[in-house]
Amino acid sequence: MFGIYLKRELGRRKKAALVIALGLALGIALVITVNSVSAGMTQAQDKVLKSLYGLGTDMTVTKARTAPTSGSSGGPNFKFDAKSSSSSTQSSDRVQTQGGQALKSSLVTQVAGQKGVESAVGALSLNVTKVDGSFTQGKAKSSTSSSGSSGQGGPGGGSSSSGGAPQVQGGGANFNVNSYSVVGVDVAHQGLGPLSTMKVTSGKTFTTAQTGSKVAVVSKSYAKEKKYKIGSTFKISGTKFTVIGIATPDSSESDTDVFVPLKVAQTLGDAKNQVTTIYVKATDSKQISTVKKEITANISGTTVTTSADLASTVSGSLSTASSLATSVGKWLSIAVLAAAFLVAALLTSSAVSRRVREFGTLKALGWPSRNVTRQVVGESIVNGLIGGALGIALGVGAAYAVTAISPKLTAQLGSSGGGGGMGGGPGGGPGRQASQNTLEIALSAPVSLTTIALAVGLAVTGGLIAGAMGGWRASRMRPADALRSVS
Repeated sequence: MFGIYLKRELGRRKKAALVIALGLALGIALVITVNSVSAGMTQAQDKVLKSLYGLGTDMTVTKARTAPTSGSSGGPNFKFDAKSSSSSTQSSDRVQTQGGQALKSSLVTQVAGQKGVESAVGALSLNVTKVDGSFTQGKAKSSTSSSGSSGQGGPGGGSSSSGGAPQVQGGGANFNVNSYSVVGVDVAHQGLGPLSTMKVTSGKTFTTAQTGSKVAVVSKSYAKEKKYKIGSTFKISGTKFTVIGIATPDSSESDTDVFVPLKVAQTLGDAKNQVTTIYVKATDSKQISTVKKEITANISGTTVTTSADLASTVSGSLSTASSLATSVGKWLSIAVLAAAFLVAALLTSSAVSRRVREFGTLKALGWPSRNVTRQVVGESIVNGLIGGALGIALGVGAAYAVTAISPKLTAQLGSSGGGGGMGGGPGGGPGRQASQNTLEIALSAPVSLTTIALAVGLAVTGGLIAGAMGGWRASRMRPADALRSVS
């Protein structure tokens, strides 16, 4: 009986039911869209942080580079021998550690032994500046002038001449400067550290037996720039390397051009038994802050950087959009949803006031107040579910549109301070501490089952609120009200 009457009454008031459902649908759609975009922001920020961290890395340990002493220069210094041949090409490499002051390799074991640390591995970041070209010798030429005169009045009369100073003409120099980054990785623990964010798409990665081998894995972009293939060779400070693999970053862009075994990198950078960054994985991700305090307290002079520290350095349109989605978007959703609930409640209450004769007659026929209230609440819940279905459709459609358009957001990774800037931070590539690194991320808006469940819950809640207000008003009606409404 209840179901039949409910269906009949909803069929008689299709327009009113549709208006209430649409009001709820708009509020629910906005909530779904904001939640989906917010989830997309989180994913985008994770991509940015993954470009800085090795997969599974929870924190890194570095040490701030000391200021240069008075009179010393930290700039590149290139020396070339004087050669008479103008056709000979001269080349010189400057290999310099980057990413903060070098740490002793023994600190890796010390960090790994701290409470709450599952594993630790060291890496050495180098910057190679290569200058090659040739000098062209100039040629010395002298200019002469002569004049003759004759005189009859004095002895020695005749011609005289004078020679000009020699001048160098032509000559010069033509040199190219190429700078790229090299990172030494522990070939025995490649699952943690800078190479763990890369996927070898051509060739192979290092083996544990290649600790001292002159082999290299290069990034895909650098290989394309230099036209390197598997088996190609190149030199760093006179040391010949063979390309055994070409790697592509899992997310974003890689700031490292060349990966070599750690011991080989230490030899290139004259940094025996030294590293610039220690990558750390905690036993429990929930205890990262505690582990950070443990390392900082027990190993003095070091800077421990976590993903939370790096997240605070992300700026640009990604940071702005994330802030809008999490703060402005959240409060806007709450305001719109509250307004939708209020409008649904008022419309339901108004509809009840127009049904005085109906409810009064039902009471006169013996319907108790609870049955009248149940009728109104039932109609409101159905309206809410219809609104929820429409809201989910609109919200998922909006989220799909955002994903299809994929607006580009920029993320600028500024200096986090302390540990030599981002270059000294997790996964920091050489040269990062001197300038901001800008990444471009495509925004998506994934819709999770949790968001759908939230939408259904909001739809039912909206229906209950509207039904409660309308039912309360309907339950207060008396049969006499119906008689007075009869004209």
